[in-house]
Amino acid sequence: MALETPEYELISKHDSFEIRRYSEMIIATTSVKADYKSSTSSGFRRIASYIFGGNDKKMKIAMTAPVISDCPSEGLDTYNVSFVMPREHSMKDLPKTNTSQVSIKNEALGEVAALTFGGWATESRSVNFQKKLAKLLKLNNINTQGGFMVAQFNAPYVLPMFRKNEIMVRIKR
Repeated sequence: MALETPEYELISKHDSFEIRRYSEMIIATTSVKADYKSSTSSGFRRIASYIFGGNDKKMKIAMTAPVISDCPSEGLDTYNVSFVMPREHSMKDLPKTNTSQVSIKNEALGEVAALTFGGWATESRSVNFQKKLAKLLKLNNINTQGGFMVAQFNAPYVLPMFRKNEIMVRIKR
C-alpha cells in the first residue's frame, strides 16, 4: 500500500527538476545535534516513537512519506528531521508528544525546487545532488531561500534500485 505524501501543485517542470507549491501541512519534528547519519537515524526513531503510540493518547498515527531532514552542509552540526502528519488530522486532534524533543507544528513550505534521485540518501550523495540542484537553479535564474532539505520516501529495507529521494529548497519569487 502506498504511503500518503504531501499535496502540491506542479508549477513548472524543467529538464531535471520541478518547481512545486506545497499546501500547508502539519509536521512532527525534532532537532538532533550530531552528524548527518546519526541525526537522521536518531530523529527518525524519536518521531517514529511518537506515531507508534508514544504520546499522551497512546494513539497510533499512520506513517507518511517522505521523512524530511536538513541537507548536510559545511558547519552544520544540528539537523532537523520531520514527518508529515496524515491530512486526516488537525492540530486539535493530534496527541501531545511524550517528550520535549518532538514538537508538532504547522509548516508552509510554499514554493520549492525539487530534484529526484534514487539509491541511498547518504551524506556524500545528498551533498552532490544539492550541488547539482543549486547549479541548475543558478542556470535558470531561480533564487533560493533557506537551507536545502533531503526527502526520503522509502522504508530502510527497500533496496537501493527501488528507492526515491529528493533534494528540495524553498525558492524566492
